[in-house]
This record gives sequence, structure tokens and C-alpha cells, in this order.
Amino acid sequence: QVQLVESGGGLVQAGGSLRLSCAASGRSFSSYTMAWFRQAPGKEREFVAAITWAGGPTAYADSVKGRFTISRDNAKNTVYLQMNSLKPEDTAVYYCAGDRGSSRTVVVRTLPRLYDYWGQGTQVTVSS
Repeated sequence: QVQLVESGGGLVQAGGSLRLSCAASGRSFSSYTMAWFRQAPGKEREFVAAITWAGGPTAYADSVKGRFTISRDNAKNTVYLQMNSLKPEDTAVYYCAGDRGSSRTVVVRTLPRLYDYWGQGTQVTVSS
């Protein structure tokens, strides 16, 4: 079993930066593909970025490519999402998720229903 706790959200002006962290408990964390999703009010949860167990390959939604960077530190059981050049449309609750089915593979999946473990979310608000 893996438990995930996100932190680092907040209010930032357009063009600013934030770094989200996802702290995981459980010995299996280091073998899973990990991802960030987000959900804005009235919208479906959408894929943002993912990283395989070994730190690569990575995948990004087109809307965040070149602005967001996902990384992980397996020694610290933590996944990060560095968000630069933030836009008002990035406003959402950001969730960390773990994909048990991808254990020790290079598979990166983007559908929320394929992820087994979820954090409680952290709010990111970007003002214009």
C-alpha cells in the first residue's frame, strides 16, 4: 500500500513559479510510474505529467510542455512538479498518483482510471 501527500500549492501571479512535492509512504513507491493530474472546477481530471520508476522516460500534456518539469527522488520517496511561466488556466487542484501496474517498466499511462494510488490534492491558483 502506498499513501501520497501533496504539498507546495498556493496563490501565484501569472508568469510565476511553484514547485509541488508528493511524499510517498510504502516500500513499493520506487518501482511505480508516478504522475501528476489536475482538476479545475466543473472539468474532468486531466493528465499533466508522468515519470517512470527509473526517472525516465517522462511524458507531458501538450498544455504544459516546456513549462513544467516532473522529477523524482526515490531515496526520499518524493515526486516533484516544477511549474514555471504559470498561466491562469493552470488553476486547479493538483493530484499526485501512482500506477502499480507499471511497476519497473517504461510504460507511461495518462488515464486517471489506470492509477491505483492518489493523494488528497493541493490547490494551485494563478491570478492574472
